[in-house]
Amino acid sequence: MEKEIERNLTSADRLILNFDQALRTLFGRPLVTERPNPAEACAHSELPEEERDHVMRLMRINHTGEVCAQALYQGQALTARRPEVRHAMERSAREENDHLAWCEERVEELGGRLSLLNPFWYAGSFALGAAAGLAGDKWSLGFVAETEKQVEGHLDEHLAQVPESDCRTRAILEQMKEDEIRHGQKAKAHGGVELPGPVKLAMKLMSKVMTTTVYRL
Repeated sequence: MEKEIERNLTSADRLILNFDQALRTLFGRPLVTERPNPAEACAHSELPEEERDHVMRLMRINHTGEVCAQALYQGQALTARRPEVRHAMERSAREENDHLAWCEERVEELGGRLSLLNPFWYAGSFALGAAAGLAGDKWSLGFVAETEKQVEGHLDEHLAQVPESDCRTRAILEQMKEDEIRHGQKAKAHGGVELPGPVKLAMKLMSKVMTTTVYRL
């Protein structure tokens, strides 16, 4: 029944659903999967003020990264040509929603706030995702694979900076990393191709701008 409903969705229907998803991502609570927050298995630990502030800012960066991922997947799902590719993007987007919720909860636990620039980054990432989808599924999926590879690198950098005693933050980042690796593999399995070097470089530069500005704002 669910597949039948999906097949009957018009382009207007999908635009409305994407608008609803954007509102949930930016201003509400995202629709998560059945998975629990990995931090629930860890006890709360007190961090020195300077460390707590730094970790909070790292998690704010990760939250904005997940805002971008959500927008990217939604844009690609909107313009994907093969139904199986669209469904794979939509499932990955739901799992990215888990990351979004977990990061938001951890930022709040650490006494921080989310980035003021999230609407800007959502709009830009949605446009990139839609453009990648229009370029063709193989390029769209290649874009996902490269994005997840770069996100994995960022997560490794953040894990190296989070104190070993901060089990809650580390548990979230480690689960996110595991999911990102799987999403990248899924994109390749569905036909994603290697992106040209200049495109990869542009993605890294844009990511650098995002992390630098969101750390402060």
